[in-house]
Amino acid sequence: MNWDIIEGKWKQLKGETQTQWGKLTEDEIDQAAGNREKLAGIIQERYGVAKDEAERQIGEFAERLKDRV
Repeated sequence: MNWDIIEGKWKQLKGETQTQWGKLTEDEIDQAAGNREKLAGIIQERYGVAKDEAERQIGEFAERLKDRV
């Protein structure tokens, strides 16, 4: 899925994001504001994973959303 679509609909997808990454606070999700790089950095920090792993998770997240957006 094109990340631009996700970024544009970020407010509607905040709940999906919270479900995917339950350790993220609402403030952290707001800080990401749909920006893929910011989200990856926040996931890395909160979950203690490498950048590649955060990017992989985000890619899977985007694929699951393609039917919903």
